[in-house]
Amino acid sequence: MRLHELAPAPGAVRRRKRIGRGISSGHGKTSGRGHKGQKARSGGVNKRGFEGGQTPFYKRIPKLWRFKNYPFKKDYVVINVELLEERFEDGAEITPEVLKERGIVKQMRDGIKLLGRGEVTKKFHVKVHAISQSAKEKIEKAGGTVEVIDNV
Repeated sequence: MRLHELAPAPGAVRRRKRIGRGISSGHGKTSGRGHKGQKARSGGVNKRGFEGGQTPFYKRIPKLWRFKNYPFKKDYVVINVELLEERFEDGAEITPEVLKERGIVKQMRDGIKLLGRGEVTKKFHVKVHAISQSAKEKIEKAGGTVEVIDNV
């Protein structure tokens, strides 16, 4: 066998369809697009899920089956720094366990978040699951420390 004798298998190679090259080609005139209608026009393509103006399937089904973020939402117990100022003495270490013992927090949920309403004059060592920027600044300005711990 020589290089010039090599050939593809019978039926493996097909000629390119030449569209719009006269009636006798079989793909002339409408070029295989049929008569009129959106698909016959240039640029006539529908977006995925389009049902010709009918209410699409994804809108007909109940919201129950669509994506929602609430299963992933964090539900923190919120406490303000003014509460710590009232209830704790200077130099106290404040942890979620201490807050629960003192009855400030009834249930943990997804953790405790500390917010910045109120003023801080005492030095606290705080360990919480989340903290606002203003609360962090107030505690550190008063000489305390802040540690963010992993969620429950």
